[in-house]
Amino acid sequence: MGETRILTSDPNHMKAILATNFQSFEKGDYFRRQMNSVLGTGVFNADGDLWKFHRSLSRPFFSRDRISDFETFGLHADEATLAICARNGSAIDIQDVLFRFTLDSATEFLLGSCVHSLYAVLPPDVDGKRPPISVTAEEFGPALARVQHRLAMRGRTSPLWPLVEFFGDKTKKDMKTIRRFIDPIIEEALRRKKGLKRGVKHVEGTAADEHQTLLDQLIDVTDDAKLIADETLNILLAGRDTTAGTLTFALYFLATHPNVLKRLREEIMIRVGSTRYPDFDDMKEMKYLRAFINETLRLFPAVPGNVRHSAKATVLPPTSTEGKPIYVPANCKVVYFTMSMQRSKDVWGPDAELFDPDRFLDDRVQKYLVSNPFNFIPFNAGPRICLGQQFAYNEMSFFLIRFLQKFDHIELAPDAQPARTLPPASWVTSEGRKAIEQIKPKSSLTMSVTGGLWVRCRESEKDL
Repeated sequence: MGETRILTSDPNHMKAILATNFQSFEKGDYFRRQMNSVLGTGVFNADGDLWKFHRSLSRPFFSRDRISDFETFGLHADEATLAICARNGSAIDIQDVLFRFTLDSATEFLLGSCVHSLYAVLPPDVDGKRPPISVTAEEFGPALARVQHRLAMRGRTSPLWPLVEFFGDKTKKDMKTIRRFIDPIIEEALRRKKGLKRGVKHVEGTAADEHQTLLDQLIDVTDDAKLIADETLNILLAGRDTTAGTLTFALYFLATHPNVLKRLREEIMIRVGSTRYPDFDDMKEMKYLRAFINETLRLFPAVPGNVRHSAKATVLPPTSTEGKPIYVPANCKVVYFTMSMQRSKDVWGPDAELFDPDRFLDDRVQKYLVSNPFNFIPFNAGPRICLGQQFAYNEMSFFLIRFLQKFDHIELAPDAQPARTLPPASWVTSEGRKAIEQIKPKSSLTMSVTGGLWVRCRESEKDL
């Protein structure tokens, strides 16, 4: 269709694309046109000086002091576990709960205004003080999911996607829903800023420095409402779906590997106990927890593949010691598959497709990771490495700790899973992970589980 493509799952190609030959690869104009109706000119849709500008705007917000303030995580993690407890052992789509948890955490942490989507799954009498469920709470999350799906479809039908949307932008309706929540928050923040400039000593709602949000950070440096909206939405999309998807697969592995759950819960009980909130030092010392998260990210990276366009003619390194460099013409689409690479036996050894957190603790980490750090890049790499990497680790760690403080058993509930979303019987005779998978993974821009992850959870005896 008039498009030159190179597909790769070679870690050394990814090293060149993302780091050593970074200047030769960019998102490109075609990618920007695909994503523009949702991402605008935000950090994930920009190149060159504009990308550097957006990156500089967001970087200060992800300092250790800010991402180690776990008050927001605590509030919403407890709401999520309360929603699970309310099922009294009945099956629940825990993926839905996790996407609501990360959405509520992200909107409050980034914007200072929570969408309260978790309220929709809490029993009505759980807290008489909570506000009523708004239309926004129910519409915002699904609208985010639909626009991401549409962006993914544009990428997969490239270069024909404009024909599919010949009669109109298929993200327009959902973007109106999203902006209906975001725009008033931005307008109010700009109003507060103008009030402070006029010398008003106190404007109701002004954030204190120690609780400054990303929105506050952006308002400090610009009055451009569109730029602010684009940047906050870019970070919100990244912060919500990637973390929720990873937590979903983490709980899937806990449900299918009870020995891992037992060991992880023991580490939590020894370090934190059954009730205390963990802090940054706790998480730093919990080696098995980090290994567990890393192994989840290895097998199910939040973004399974990505794309760049060559800004000029260049080469990729040979795939073997006897091979020759691979020529890449200018304006060539280069697709790299992180998930395929991280599951490759050539990269991670003969047991690469098995779930084993110990590979990040024993001599395999030296053999397969230290020898080439680009063998494991769930947060991307190079100059465009995810700014929120440590934020994501903190949020995932915090939730898993609170979850395992409350529950000592989780199991899959295939009887509750919609029948059409169960793995087909033919998978059993397949090779690799497909033969043992008990769910159907799917990907739009990020990974999730088809039909949700239906489970039953058991509260630990101390809580009964």
